Amino acid sequence: MDNTILLKSKKFAVRIIKCYKYLNDQKHEHIISKQLIRCGTSIGANAIESRNAQSRSDFTSKLNIALKEADETAYWLDLLHSSDYLDDNMFSSLNNDCQELISILMSIIKSLKKKEN
Repeated sequence: MDNTILLKSKKFAVRIIKCYKYLNDQKHEHIISKQLIRCGTSIGANAIESRNAQSRSDFTSKLNIALKEADETAYWLDLLHSSDYLDDNMFSSLNNDCQELISILMSIIKSLKKKEN
């Protein structure tokens, strides 16, 4: 697998952790931020897990889970932005990175599905 997804998902996870700290310390938001940190860091965790997949099907499954986590992350980011916990700049930056991860994961998964057919 291309290391791009591993590197970008780790970098994104670090940003999500910093956002979590900001939301807790500065905005005193403790509920949605927990959802955000769970799914935002899970993207990379599932991508890492896929490296040791037992089969091509297991590999694809792990990446599909990472994709679902990325979609959920985008949802929480949007909700935090819509409720004024994240300003436009912070949201835009994090959301752009999240959408890039979604695109990369979708591309890898589509490529895997083509190989199966």
